[in-house]
Amino acid sequence: MKNPWKTLSQKTAYENPWIKVTHRDVLNPSGNPGIYGVVHFKNLAIGIVPLDHQLNTWLVGQFRYTLNEYSWEIPEGGCPLGTEPLDTARRELIEETGIRATTWKKILDFHTSNSVTDEAGTAFLATDLSFGESEPEDTEDLVVKKMPLAAAIEWVEEGKITDSLSIMALQKVALMQAKGELLI
Repeated sequence: MKNPWKTLSQKTAYENPWIKVTHRDVLNPSGNPGIYGVVHFKNLAIGIVPLDHQLNTWLVGQFRYTLNEYSWEIPEGGCPLGTEPLDTARRELIEETGIRATTWKKILDFHTSNSVTDEAGTAFLATDLSFGESEPEDTEDLVVKKMPLAAAIEWVEEGKITDSLSIMALQKVALMQAKGELLI
């Protein structure tokens, strides 16, 4: 389909190593002038659902500065654009949980909030797990929690998990399980 929006001008309002915010003067689909702010992410969002043969998964708990609250999530991280997402997924899983996986499956691609940002991401299912020590970054004060996949899905349904990437990936794995596509 043809893009009905026309960008008249744009300027960078803010930029750091992770994001760039642009202010844009536009003509909207009806031809009227307007403005648009776009948050461009310099990384691809990566999420991992580690799953063992007993259908246990691992969540990571941490205080999220932007929300000013504690958050339970699947292991996640940022993949620099142009970098292989699976390599980042492997690194993030080890970094945050100490888990290594020998079997990986890409389960979904997504956009987090496409009305204001171009952030895109990919989620993976990681199986055939082995365990070691985590290697968190100095900005991460993490708690790792092992729990049955069914309990993690209950946490989604109860609103205990609100992170969009975690919700999408956990629901996708639950759907795969319901359809008999979860072969571990």
